[in-house]
Amino acid sequence: MNIVVAGAGSIGCYCGALLADAGHAVTLLGRARVLDPIREQGLTVTDFSGLHVTVPANQLRLSDDPACLGDAELVIVTVKSGATAEMARLIATNAPATAPVLSWQNGLENARTLRAALSGRDVRAGMVPFNVVPSDTATYHRATSGEIVIEHGPGALADHLSSPNLPVTESGRIEAVQWGKLVINLNNALNALSGLTLQNQLLDRDWRRLMADQMAEALSVLKAAGIDVASTTPLPAWMTPHILRLPTPIFSRIAARMLTIDPDARTSMAYDLMAGRPTEIDSLQGEIIKLSQLHAIETPINSRVYKLIAQAPGTSLSAYQIAP
Repeated sequence: MNIVVAGAGSIGCYCGALLADAGHAVTLLGRARVLDPIREQGLTVTDFSGLHVTVPANQLRLSDDPACLGDAELVIVTVKSGATAEMARLIATNAPATAPVLSWQNGLENARTLRAALSGRDVRAGMVPFNVVPSDTATYHRATSGEIVIEHGPGALADHLSSPNLPVTESGRIEAVQWGKLVINLNNALNALSGLTLQNQLLDRDWRRLMADQMAEALSVLKAAGIDVASTTPLPAWMTPHILRLPTPIFSRIAARMLTIDPDARTSMAYDLMAGRPTEIDSLQGEIIKLSQLHAIETPINSRVYKLIAQAPGTSLSAYQIAP
């Protein structure tokens, strides 16, 4: 397929490289600061299992011009949440109306934004469970495990996209899957605030208890709102807080069978916070807070975490009015 990855950041470059390696014609639409090093040395991706793939620059189309969307048979949106509305406008202007649009982004609002701007087009939500970080020039490393899930629809897109190095499946319960990921990803902010690697954070029972309390708070809100939550781990979502609270030796044995994490891995929000970049806190804790206000449920932990992240450089408290 002729695929345009709209947003050549860490996720976009990682997935784009593996789609190109699997034989697709891939265009990376992004900024020159990301694309120029790829032009010079190709695009390399690695992962926790030892994967090491380099895609030569001549096997990719690299562009900072949204006109490249004009040739797309499929558009995969991987920009940060704050850039979704603008990317939707560019897709509407440049991409063929027949090209499906997949959102491989955090949170639930992105797919809604795309659908609203691209009325009548095949727009589908997706869930990317793993974390990708830049590890060197034009090199991106996948630090955690999991498989991409996309919304079920016509054309067997998952079958076309899936490869041994990038498995993709479809689900008829994509919103439940996204909510399940969101609940897990509430830890992105805690990890950023902790200053620890994910592995060290998960081996600290005090941090796990805070993770569990924040998650339980969110699950209570979702239950009150009547929202279905599909777990993105082998355990049911409601059980995860209980597992997190277990003594560390027991937790470590159970978690080792659930999730593979590089020793140095941190969440993407941790890197955003360190670099002073805007975070996606509105798409995570912000979604829970918004629902809690609709159902008159207090969320003191999510609200406090939101404030701590939002007070950092590059972010703001403008999205929600949160009581102190």
